[in-house]
Amino acid sequence: MKKLIAIFALFLSVQFIQAAPLPDRDSKNEKTELTEAQKKRAVEMQARLDEIKAMDFKSMTKDEKKEIRMELRDMKKEAKAAGNGIYISVGAIIIILLLIIIL
Repeated sequence: MKKLIAIFALFLSVQFIQAAPLPDRDSKNEKTELTEAQKKRAVEMQARLDEIKAMDFKSMTKDEKKEIRMELRDMKKEAKAAGNGIYISVGAIIIILLLIIIL
């Protein structure tokens, strides 16, 4: 029964893993450099974040707050898309830890 549960948990945890393509062997130690356009966009995003942090949210309407939240979400998605890496959900990490403890 333990093995069945472990296999089921492993099967579910695999669904949450999102892996990025592997870099070339020669460029393992090299960090990926941003292009000029990406650097410019990162500076623009940082400036916009500073503006948003300086805003007074208490005087804003509900719709204005919602627009800012949506803008921040879009910026976060864009930043994640620019960075490469492996993303594992919290549920997958918990299941992996449980499997390690059980086995």
